Amino acid sequence: RLDFAMLQGYLMSTLFYEPSTRTRLSFEGAMGRLGGGILSTESAGEYSSAAKGETLEDTIRTVEGYSDIIVLRHFEKGAARRAANVIDGPVINAGDGPGEHPTQALLDTYTIYKELGRLDNIKVGLVGDLANGRTVRSLASMLTNFENVEFVFIAPDVVKMGQDIKDELTRKGYKWTESDDLLAVASEVDVLYQTRIQKERFADKNEYEACRGIYNVDQRVMDVLPAKSVVMHPLPRLDEITQDVDADPRAAYFRQAKNGLFIRMALLKVLLKV
Repeated sequence: RLDFAMLQGYLMSTLFYEPSTRTRLSFEGAMGRLGGGILSTESAGEYSSAAKGETLEDTIRTVEGYSDIIVLRHFEKGAARRAANVIDGPVINAGDGPGEHPTQALLDTYTIYKELGRLDNIKVGLVGDLANGRTVRSLASMLTNFENVEFVFIAPDVVKMGQDIKDELTRKGYKWTESDDLLAVASEVDVLYQTRIQKERFADKNEYEACRGIYNVDQRVMDVLPAKSVVMHPLPRLDEITQDVDADPRAAYFRQAKNGLFIRMALLKVLLKV
């Protein structure tokens, strides 16, 4: 039986320099469920001393004195590593710009296992903004821990999967291909992982508009998706999955979001060595 007071007396700080609903609330919910306390700031760039010019490193050194663990989301790639390098306590990367989102990869991997019953011998289609989408980058890397996983990347030309991830997959012996035919890919994958085109990462808004809406999951896609496959999305969505898909039992994205609470409860327990 789970001890819901196991983290009583511990404090977690959540520092989010970018907007978040699921990640921040699931971390705070996880800590609260386990009896711990929460120190939180949303829009930390605006409502913390960062607005006065304080460096990330100085902020992290200060916050370490108030809490036992820090959860950081930042707009710069590599920010979590910078933070971890200046303190002794644990720092959890809750997303670093277009870099990585490791706890999302953990909950996505758990969701795939829970939905399919396996993590080996699967074919995964990653769709949308693969250049800026830290979730798909982290998931692709995570799934190289399992056997015979094949990847298909479906993205507009300007947001294709980064070469670093492709090189990692090739180096580790994992097959990957690129396609522009969403219906064909949907008909043969076990996991169809959709992402939104990230407007906030585009300097040229015309380029964003040209990308948006090219690859949408709608009823046509669901009609060809195998009966035992699943559709996932890290959320939030705009119109890249139509709302009529929500009622389909293969639509796993809200179950996926809920799994984030349980994964983050486990992670806090492990990192705080309770």
